[in-house]
Amino acid sequence: MITTQKESNLLATKQHFEILDGLRGVAAVVVVIYHFMEIAITDYNKNFLSHGFLAVDFFFCLSGFVIAYAYDTRAENIGLMQFFKLRLIRLHPLVIIGSILGLLTFLFDPYSDFYAVYGFGKTLLMFLASAFLIPYPVMPERYTNLFCLNAPAWSLFWEYVANIFYILVLYKLNKKMLAALVFTGAACICYVAWKVPNANLSGGWGGQNFWDGGVRVLYSFSAGMLVYRFNWIIKNKLGFLGVSLLLLVAFLFPYADAYNWITEPIIVLFYFPLLVALGAGAVVSEPLKKLRTLSGEISYPLYMTHYPFVWVFLTYVAVVKPAMSTLWVVIPVSVTLLVLLAYLIMKFVDIPLRKYLKTKFL
Repeated sequence: MITTQKESNLLATKQHFEILDGLRGVAAVVVVIYHFMEIAITDYNKNFLSHGFLAVDFFFCLSGFVIAYAYDTRAENIGLMQFFKLRLIRLHPLVIIGSILGLLTFLFDPYSDFYAVYGFGKTLLMFLASAFLIPYPVMPERYTNLFCLNAPAWSLFWEYVANIFYILVLYKLNKKMLAALVFTGAACICYVAWKVPNANLSGGWGGQNFWDGGVRVLYSFSAGMLVYRFNWIIKNKLGFLGVSLLLLVAFLFPYADAYNWITEPIIVLFYFPLLVALGAGAVVSEPLKKLRTLSGEISYPLYMTHYPFVWVFLTYVAVVKPAMSTLWVVIPVSVTLLVLLAYLIMKFVDIPLRKYLKTKFL
């Protein structure tokens, strides 16, 4: 679901949208905080970050824009196999790393002993399913997540689906056909938001809401492509901080059971494509360059490595039942440590591994 223009020398001459990279990092940090907060405060109406799950829709929209920008004029020449190699080298090392972390926390969680329940066979299957992005919703203790060891992998599954459809079909569509696809996706988003009373657009992560993920990627990925195809890039002077604040508005927007079926589609259908257009057109300022760069670089490692530790946090809360005053310390410290871990994994594992794979296979 998260992309970059630095995948190969084939893309070296393309402009790099630094602010969009930075926004990806902001959204990734929001996701991490949201995953802790939804365990600490189970009532979404009382959770200040209850719309943090919409970050996935922003990721999909951003991905559609960047993929179209990077490959629309090159897809024919790159070819099917080269495209798949580029995407796998970019995305899959962290899928494997996240799966390994998920397995380790599954085996050594001090507050649970799920291995005694599931045994070697099912544990191995869960790991292989996670490593190869094969949905396997087998654990009711983990809400039948599609990927029991590393829950966020569900969005990577749909990102892969979107990438496959892009190289097979989507890049060939003209503007009218793409607009029709976006309109269809918008109708599906509205239906998903409306179909279950007092529900929301957070589905796609579990066996019980599997197809909601397909609807979310259908609209947002194609909408991101549409922003690029129609050149809806809005020149502005908001800068990284300005657009980041606008992005945070979406996640901090008050949660209300009675109105989510209206407010959430508005955010996904209109607000996120607008933010992509603003982020692509925002003037880059030199003082925040290092912050933008770091934010973009750690976004995907952070997204793919944090949740194994959230599982431990879940069992900790269930067993220890700590006071909220304790959690207000545990959560910020945990998020900070996970950002540091993501940076270390990025620098010493992910980047060297991707360089090796590029040298070997490209």
